[in-house]
Amino acid sequence: MMLEELYEKYDRLQKKYGDKSLHSIYFGGKKENPSICFVFMNPTAGNIAAEKDWDGPRYPWLGTKNIWKLFNKLELLDDNILEEIESKKKLDWTQEFSEKVYKNIENHDIYITNLAKCTQIDARPLKDDYYKAYLKLFMKEMSIVKPKRIVLFGNQVSSIVLGEKIKVSEVRRKKFECNGYEMYSVFYPVGNGRFNMDKSIEDISYIKGLE
Repeated sequence: MMLEELYEKYDRLQKKYGDKSLHSIYFGGKKENPSICFVFMNPTAGNIAAEKDWDGPRYPWLGTKNIWKLFNKLELLDDNILEEIESKKKLDWTQEFSEKVYKNIENHDIYITNLAKCTQIDARPLKDDYYKAYLKLFMKEMSIVKPKRIVLFGNQVSSIVLGEKIKVSEVRRKKFECNGYEMYSVFYPVGNGRFNMDKSIEDISYIKGLE
């Protein structure tokens, strides 16, 4: 199966779990055996690719700023790319620039996705059922991408993927073996979790350094 074959399923779930005025958001980066797969929660309307008139790729975090600072501090996004991102407003993002950003992400051997692909109008908390509806598709996605390591951001995503109650503060740098994958639970670094960005950087730097 190809990753693109999942699009239709994501779009169908968007109608059930997401805002009907918005597109679902998919994934981006190195799609074959990346060193790290980063798994966020779910997309919001802050992503320009969620808009119905967007004809470009539906990668995570397009048109936003803060998450790219995290990747830059981790040396997973080049300085010149971050400078361009910082200089742009959301509506300045084009298909060409989006591809440029994600080509840089791909060159750094990483892959970025959300557990749930259902785009919401804002960053409202979602019930566990929303994420669980995407869990089988997520595992199918991982079986195609085959990442060496998976970073799960936040308590909720970690708990659902790992199938047990997780508090990130209690499992920092702990390796979990799940469905044949090496997984780590890391503090959510943006939005309400922005005060934990330094801890996220510390733990991801540790994970990056593993053999």
